[in-house]
Amino acid sequence: MSDPILKIRNIESFYGPIMAIRGVSLDVHQGRIVSILGANGAGKTTLMKTISGVMDPEKGQIIFEGLEIQGREPHKIVHDGIVHVPEGREVFPLMTVEENLALGAFTRSDSHGIERDREMVFDYFPILKERRNQEAGTLSGGQQQMLAIGRGLMGKPKVMLLDEPSLGLSPLLVKEIFTILKRLNDEQNMTMMLVEQNASAALELAHDGYVMEVGRIVMDGTADELMKSEDIQNFYLGVQEDGAREQRRWKRKKTWR
Repeated sequence: MSDPILKIRNIESFYGPIMAIRGVSLDVHQGRIVSILGANGAGKTTLMKTISGVMDPEKGQIIFEGLEIQGREPHKIVHDGIVHVPEGREVFPLMTVEENLALGAFTRSDSHGIERDREMVFDYFPILKERRNQEAGTLSGGQQQMLAIGRGLMGKPKVMLLDEPSLGLSPLLVKEIFTILKRLNDEQNMTMMLVEQNASAALELAHDGYVMEVGRIVMDGTADELMKSEDIQNFYLGVQEDGAREQRRWKRKKTWR
């Protein structure tokens, strides 16, 4: 396998005095989907924000295409090719679908490429084309999530960071959106890093996975390896007793490299 397009090395990030990310290291290879699993508060979203420049790490390196990018401003990281689709969608509610998509291309000046990519978004999400002149705030939750992903695609990402794309959606919509993400990976060779609490859907989509607990990576491997792990089956794919999902504290186990 070639060198990773994105390398995270011993990252530490803080909220004030509280360390939220504790020496995290991971690799993302070109054309692969990497899933980050973990309970609420594990540090998954903080990791995404640190990679995309919303937060600056106190220590460690973020290496993208061979160059260190930690500390760069978020819009410059978008221009470099890392696009963050945040938790909660965060579309601009009073702007139309088309205006939201145009904002996704704010770092670009290639008008013909922007038009081509807008049509690509409409191909993957036909409902957005139907509602291109509708205000984003009037869309359903699933349609807003599609718009958030489409807006991310307008940035022409080399790596797309997706934070909880299934949050608040029905199982049918989750299946539809994850099918489109798989198409993007298959057809566009789109590299993705996916934070997701729906472990079953995430591991079915992903090639590789990492498990976070209290700001640390406690397990990693291919998606198939993680699916077969007894701990993953018990605590992410099965039914828990008396809140054990939140109370469990992982002991470091064998990792696969």
